[in-house]
Amino acid sequence: MALRIFEPRYVRMVKEACAKNGEFVMCMLNAQGEKSTHQHIYPIGTVAKVIDFDLLEDGLLGIKVAGQYCVEVENIFAEPDGLRIGQCKRLPPWTCEISPQEISPMDERLQDIFACYDELAMLYENPRFDDAHWVLQRWLELLPIGAKQKQYFLEQQDCRKLFNYVSALVQ
Repeated sequence: MALRIFEPRYVRMVKEACAKNGEFVMCMLNAQGEKSTHQHIYPIGTVAKVIDFDLLEDGLLGIKVAGQYCVEVENIFAEPDGLRIGQCKRLPPWTCEISPQEISPMDERLQDIFACYDELAMLYENPRFDDAHWVLQRWLELLPIGAKQKQYFLEQQDCRKLFNYVSALVQ
């Protein structure tokens, strides 16, 4: 994912992340959640690793991040500049017992999307269209569904519910 960083709190976050291991956590927002108690942040996030950065033409910081794994974020608090910090617990990866044959035609439709949108295809140096887990993760990124629904799929222990959902859409 390519990000434009302009708020001072996020510039600080990226600077501190790059000084250490280059990672920070991205979480989706819950529009119905109470902001003062940090309930507006869904608990499952993705550890994002900074893999490239550049000064953009408009003077903003541009970074490219790659998702590493999911975490559950707890005990969130805000620092004086508004940057939110929390304790993270690594979640086990989904089990995904779906064969390359079963993932078709989802993989084919995803390849069509990548062919139409170069900016999307450029984010993945080594696309793995034969890997059901990878294909379903890309669909979860791209689907025009709300954060609540995406959180639901992320909470599952395996990829079967997302597989069934995407399969029904693609068919």
